[in-house]
Amino acid sequence: MSAGTSPDLWMAVDAMSGDHGPTPLVSGTVNAARELDAHVLLVGDEKILNAELRRHGYSGPNIRVVHASEVITMEDSPAMAVRQKKDASVNVAARLVASGEALGFFSPGNTGASMAAALAHMGRLPGVKRPAIATPIPREDGGATVLLDSGANVDCKPEYLVQFAIMGEVYSREIMGVINPKIGLISNGEEDTKGNEMTLAALNKLRKLPYDFVGNVEGRDLYGTGKPVHVVVCDGFVGNIMLKSIEGLAKTIFSSLKKNINASAIAQGGALLMKPAFLAVKKRMDYATYGGAPLLGVAGVCIIGHGSSSAKAVRNAIRVGLEFGQKSVTQRIADNIKRFA
Repeated sequence: MSAGTSPDLWMAVDAMSGDHGPTPLVSGTVNAARELDAHVLLVGDEKILNAELRRHGYSGPNIRVVHASEVITMEDSPAMAVRQKKDASVNVAARLVASGEALGFFSPGNTGASMAAALAHMGRLPGVKRPAIATPIPREDGGATVLLDSGANVDCKPEYLVQFAIMGEVYSREIMGVINPKIGLISNGEEDTKGNEMTLAALNKLRKLPYDFVGNVEGRDLYGTGKPVHVVVCDGFVGNIMLKSIEGLAKTIFSSLKKNINASAIAQGGALLMKPAFLAVKKRMDYATYGGAPLLGVAGVCIIGHGSSSAKAVRNAIRVGLEFGQKSVTQRIADNIKRFA
């Protein structure tokens, strides 16, 4: 079934907040409409967005423009800007979800503003103590490990980590297609005695869940090179540091390879022979494959994108958001929180 088979499944796209302006956002939206039959509400300056749609040669019924006169920038204070810039594109997108006109929204803008807008207009699911950002981390086997929380909650309690595991299990199963996700708790060692006061308390609580909980895991396990795991939980402080470290390491590796290859003709010749392998690795590590990171635990779908999201990332964020609706992921999370938390 194509993403837009049911016309009541609409995704809103905050088309004004990315690092590169609305062009890649409109391009990705048009691709989603054409390739997935997706239905999208483009939110932002209507004159600019309509001009972009004309430039892309699109005039079909699957895309509608919803005007928003303001934009929240990366320099704005998220919570204050959400309150003061009421007609900001991310606010309008979140309100479309709250009113039932869209099942979810995607924004590549200020992450704090996306979270604040989602909470202000959509609210939390019943029983959810803290929503969490779930970030897919590519694994060696071609799959992805879901890391949460990757930045929404700097300070956590053990019961928050339990809820993160519940939400991550649903996401991994329904969106990533893992039949029986294995769940791990990030710590400084695999032994049950390792960790701080919070993780030691969370370990015992996590063991009581009716899931395949493998215990403590270490950072290397995210990539599928150690203990098998599909969902990894931690507080947002640790998760965000891990995520930024992963991004920095990946950039360093590819930059170093490029410099060394360009350093000699022999290396360039070898690189030409290795090009298919390099492209395969690059494709596997490409964040655009997953579109963005969902904010789990809010009453609707909120996909947070990278500021430099490409058209491919936008298309896939729309695809993932619509899959949330088709598979009732938000409702499944609410049901499991009620049953197990």
